[in-house]
Amino acid sequence: MPVNRNALIRYRTIDQCLQNRFKKWTLDDLIDACSDALYEYQGIDTGVSRRTVQADMEMMRSNKLGYEAPIVVVDKKYYTYSDKNYSITNSPLNQQDMLVLSEVSGLLKQFKGFNHFTDLNEMVSKLEDKIYTQKTQSTPVIDFEKNDNLKGLEWIEVIRKAIVAKKTICITYQSFKAREASSFCFSGYLLKEYRNRWFVLGVPHKRNAHILNLALDRIQAVAEHEEPYRENRSLDLATYYNDCIGVTKSPGQRDCEVIFWIDAANAPYVVTKPLHHTQKLLSEDINGKIFSIKVILNFELERELLGFGAKMRVLSPRILVKQIKAQLTKTLENYGSNNIMRVVQDADSE
Repeated sequence: MPVNRNALIRYRTIDQCLQNRFKKWTLDDLIDACSDALYEYQGIDTGVSRRTVQADMEMMRSNKLGYEAPIVVVDKKYYTYSDKNYSITNSPLNQQDMLVLSEVSGLLKQFKGFNHFTDLNEMVSKLEDKIYTQKTQSTPVIDFEKNDNLKGLEWIEVIRKAIVAKKTICITYQSFKAREASSFCFSGYLLKEYRNRWFVLGVPHKRNAHILNLALDRIQAVAEHEEPYRENRSLDLATYYNDCIGVTKSPGQRDCEVIFWIDAANAPYVVTKPLHHTQKLLSEDINGKIFSIKVILNFELERELLGFGAKMRVLSPRILVKQIKAQLTKTLENYGSNNIMRVVQDADSE
């Protein structure tokens, strides 16, 4: 049966709400969420009726769209999914979904030739491949890099909306080093992806607080908060990460020239895929090439350089050379016979 775009927006919104099990969703909460979504995406400010949202959930429960969503009512008041892993996004695409996707794909293809929209090329290719495989029930012809077990993706849209609306959010967060989670108010400024992990840059609402970068996969809960949003008045978000590899950076941290040598066999890989946009070729001979990049020194840079192993040698600055040597020394120690035997014994004892 035909489904209009507004209905699809409401279904997706209800689905996102019911997936968030950190909040108890009343019918009024779902009505407000759907009204906000329609205003954001369609500019509709008349809201959504109680009857419409109730009918939407009945449609989602049915098999008319292929969803058969396990929506239940708890304590005669709160709506949720009986299966915590359920989402309508896991359901096969129906005919209406395919029509919408084809419409979107056709629209995006019109912009593929524009320099300002070069980032759309990969997105359009992904979308067209998805449409092709769904229509033909065949295997994909493009295998993009992905991580199906990646956590935290459910927070991207919630945080994006808060940033756009300049709303404060309360985040429950537990870093890998922390023994337990903590909750705090946070004003987000920028969502950043690096190697299939997502991060949000912003400032916690604490006295003398500094810019903080949070990994979305360490977030346990996100909720709106009434505390006033703290505007970004110091960072140029368009260029903030231009001088670093990765996401680890402090405001005011200065970049420096990093010079490294790559052997002749592997130099072509670095030429065709530069480590950084500032990369320059300084010299070359039959044994290899010497390059430079201008970046801040951080963990991600060290990991990138160490990934080349014996194929690379860092030449400067001295502090980075010292850190790389220390890491390689520790690596050799880990491969010592005594250490290997101890690790094997510990594994066996478990």
